[in-house]
Amino acid sequence: MTDAGQPGCNASFAKTGVTAAPERAAQIRREFSDWLRGRFTLDATKASDVVLAVNEALANAAEFAYVTAQRPGVMHVRADYDGDAAVLTVTVTDEGAWRNTNPQPQHHRRGRGIPLIHALTDRATFDSTPTGTEVCLEWDHIFEIPTALPAKATRAQDCESRIT
Repeated sequence: MTDAGQPGCNASFAKTGVTAAPERAAQIRREFSDWLRGRFTLDATKASDVVLAVNEALANAAEFAYVTAQRPGVMHVRADYDGDAAVLTVTVTDEGAWRNTNPQPQHHRRGRGIPLIHALTDRATFDSTPTGTEVCLEWDHIFEIPTALPAKATRAQDCESRIT
């Protein structure tokens, strides 16, 4: 679901009940990236940071939330924009169990997602319960693309309106 936003108003993007699988996470990332690019005036670096952080949260849900489940569960993503505060909030949730940190040394190429998310956002929180995990990502100073002003009436239309 996407809503057309007006400056100062809320705009949102949502995908709910999506199978928690890597290919679905990639699809949501592309759709979210398109939504982001069509709504906000972000430089390339900031846009990349936002998309990468959201992708990491989606990838974690797809890869780890249902590790002990017999079949993949679902994940949800919602992005909300508060135009008055110029804050973009993206929430990624799953209904699985958080994987506890393995006390064994991790592979040197693994385990960097959460620190990366913290580095790419202004605020990030992780709330894990037995019924799922919610990752909330926030960015400040995000501004919508200004909407076009209504076109001025043509001279002919202007003349017609004076005649009637």
